[in-house]
Amino acid sequence: MRKQFLSILTIWITLVSLAGAQSRIAYSPAQAHSHNDYEQTIPFWQAYDQAFGSIEADIYARNGQLYVAHDSANITSSRTLETLYINPIVEKVRANKGKLYVNYGLQWLIDLKTPARLSLPLLVRALSAYPDVFGVGGPVNVVVSGNVPTPDQFSNYPAWLQFDGRPDVAYSPEQLAHIGLISQAFPTYTRWNGKGLIVKKERAKIQAVIQQVHRQGKKIRFWATPDNINTWKTLMNMGVDYINTDQIAPLGHFLRQRQTAEYQNLTPHALYQPTYRNNDSRSRVKNVILLIGDGMGLAQIYAGLTANRGDLNLAKLLNIGFSKTSAADTYITDSAAGATAMATGQKTNNRAIGVDSLGKPVPAIPSLIKKWNMVSGLISAGPITDATPAAFYAHQPDRMFEREIASDFLRNPVQILIGGGYRYFKEQNVLDTLHQQGYQIGTKFDQLESLKHPFVLLDDSSVVAINKGRKDFLQRSLQKTLHDLEPNKAGFFIMAEGAQIDYGGHANEMRYVVEEMLDFDRTIGDAIRFADSNGETLVIITADHETGGLSLLDGDLKRGYVDGNFSTNDHSGIMVPVFAYGPHSLDFRGVYENTEIQRKIMAILQKYQSKGSQATSRVNH
Repeated sequence: MRKQFLSILTIWITLVSLAGAQSRIAYSPAQAHSHNDYEQTIPFWQAYDQAFGSIEADIYARNGQLYVAHDSANITSSRTLETLYINPIVEKVRANKGKLYVNYGLQWLIDLKTPARLSLPLLVRALSAYPDVFGVGGPVNVVVSGNVPTPDQFSNYPAWLQFDGRPDVAYSPEQLAHIGLISQAFPTYTRWNGKGLIVKKERAKIQAVIQQVHRQGKKIRFWATPDNINTWKTLMNMGVDYINTDQIAPLGHFLRQRQTAEYQNLTPHALYQPTYRNNDSRSRVKNVILLIGDGMGLAQIYAGLTANRGDLNLAKLLNIGFSKTSAADTYITDSAAGATAMATGQKTNNRAIGVDSLGKPVPAIPSLIKKWNMVSGLISAGPITDATPAAFYAHQPDRMFEREIASDFLRNPVQILIGGGYRYFKEQNVLDTLHQQGYQIGTKFDQLESLKHPFVLLDDSSVVAINKGRKDFLQRSLQKTLHDLEPNKAGFFIMAEGAQIDYGGHANEMRYVVEEMLDFDRTIGDAIRFADSNGETLVIITADHETGGLSLLDGDLKRGYVDGNFSTNDHSGIMVPVFAYGPHSLDFRGVYENTEIQRKIMAILQKYQSKGSQATSRVNH
């Protein structure tokens, strides 16, 4: 009984370890199979240029020659196996000093359309001429499929010639040693068309076959599969070793992106539970915190939520709207035009900073609220001279004028400025002038707590990506700014930018996007907590645009795993969400132009600041 138990336990452990190992396949073009490769516009070379690890060719034996064709009617004198495949493969191996690819070899699947007794002698003779390429230990693994000999005849052929097996055939250990791959028609197990999910019963059949083949120590391929991204991803999730395709370039691109498309967050952050103090009321607003996730669309938000095991601080907010992001001169905005709209309430052209579409300077929120004795702080997890933060203090025709943008700060200063861009402020002697005007200047982030406002802290080394070492820069900067500006009786305005969500979108790197999104969300939690502490703070979270055209192909809320696909390395024209919390957060529901964000903020402040100014005037009178 004990032996039987141990035997069962051993089998179970083996199955679990095999399933786990297969789920951890690091997919790349090495796992791509070019089905009927010879029907491509340029046989072999197209698949080779995509670095496919497996290529298939159908061959016919005729008059002592091997021809490449799917049907005998397609045979032509110019399409021989030697011309289309053997010569190019040998040429590449010799040129690459014994290798076809740097890190892996090629599986060459040769489908015999004529009987083995006619085809195999010719094939063995042709390939034996190049033992360094096709021989044992060579860079090309030859696997014969189609009209293969019976398993009992496998040993009659050279050891370097392997065969394509079938999962329903019981091979002896000796016969299995001659099997290089196991293949089967996908419709044998399912009628799935590649959309949605495979039904549970059919999926179980497929998974059982895959596990059976892997227990035999072999790799598996299915032919006649649907040929789209959803199918490729499904086969990968099930641990299929070779992804079958006729779409060489699309699958090649998809698999090359695997390392940057997938991400699993191992350490979810704790969330703040809002009290929703004055959240649905239209009571007094003293302070406004505007948090801009540069490049943050709905997909970026849900990617972050998935990575954080199904929740975010952002997801706890109840009042949500949508902002239309187009610029004055184009459907798809850049950060300059997008931020200018939110800072000034005016549409402008792409690349323009703090000016209208005709180039006329327009005041931003920090300048407009000075008349009420309100103070402001601007924070960015990137250069403070970059487009988004610059729109809140500068007026330039083009975002590239970062030196001039730095100089503009002297004309429209705020009490606290934190970010990168030190050299532009230094080159223009802006820092010296600010020092003379009473500003404290910091050049290292560890000086943050010792600075007293008004101050400027510019440290480029501290605004690198999270995955390059940036830690809690955005959180600590907001906390410090809140602490320093809170005592101002007339209230404050703070803009804090999660700048590098955008950078991750431009780079098409899922890890970059998600880590920056999660960092931004931790900062959101601090803003909400502060709003709850006084009930007079309005928090608005939005984006200037979406970056990357991100869609989510797969995810696991329990594991914090997410898989994304980017359609562009630039901005998209999709609307972005606007989340609001605190008094007057109801005002931000609906769908509206991005300029309405500034107009709503100013209308709310006007309502209460004017009353406060009138009351102060009566008291003084």
